[in-house]
Amino acid sequence: MYLEELIKKLEEHSPVSFAEDWDNPGLMCGRGKKEVNSVLISVDATDEVVEEAVLLGVDLLLTHHPLIFGSISHVTDDDMTGRRLLKLISSDIACYAMHTNFDVIGMADDAADRMELSDREVLMVTSEDSISKEGIGRVGKLPQEMSLEDCAEMVKDAFLIDSVRIFGDPSKRIKKAAISPGSGKGMSKHAIKAGADVLITGDIGHHDGIDAVAQGLAIIDAGHWGIEKIFCTYMKDFMRKEIPELTVNIGSQTPPFTVV
Repeated sequence: MYLEELIKKLEEHSPVSFAEDWDNPGLMCGRGKKEVNSVLISVDATDEVVEEAVLLGVDLLLTHHPLIFGSISHVTDDDMTGRRLLKLISSDIACYAMHTNFDVIGMADDAADRMELSDREVLMVTSEDSISKEGIGRVGKLPQEMSLEDCAEMVKDAFLIDSVRIFGDPSKRIKKAAISPGSGKGMSKHAIKAGADVLITGDIGHHDGIDAVAQGLAIIDAGHWGIEKIFCTYMKDFMRKEIPELTVNIGSQTPPFTVV
């Protein structure tokens, strides 16, 4: 199928209209009339992932985080973004990103499903009409009351993570959880307002964690990439179901840091 037809299917699932104003989802580079037979999916368009796309000879690199944020004044090999764009374009590989629009329609419910949250609601509403509310994150009841430590183990199992950071008493009993994949520094206030006992997210700083605990909210920091890597399996399953003729692979991107 043509790239423009594939993009239409992606945007029917996660409309760009749900993206935040500061975001830059969509087509980073490529031709609408390009024939797409193979796709590589990754959270980020790193140098390694771009090289992998070239070696595999795919037609499209589909990422969660946009390769281009904001405006760029030139495309050369003197900087990181230019170098990646040049390699993709010279190899006739299109690059498309589904970011905060996918966070709203896709990521939030998938993450909540993995944590088996029931009676769930949107954590931070970003779009609302007479029919429904949509937005970032979800909040709901855990499958049963458990300790914060046991919840952390559940997070590790649900998202295939080796380790997480806990802010709060590990023995604290919790029933209601909020989950916000990616960077959740500003989500504590929404979790507290929703009556959550714990916020599961990433990129929590020293003061963010201390202040949340002081207000009665425990935090499980599973890392930015730790949760958001579910984008890859989600989109692979989506494409297998909706566009079975495509060859779809998940990139070999690994955690961006090592714990020693």
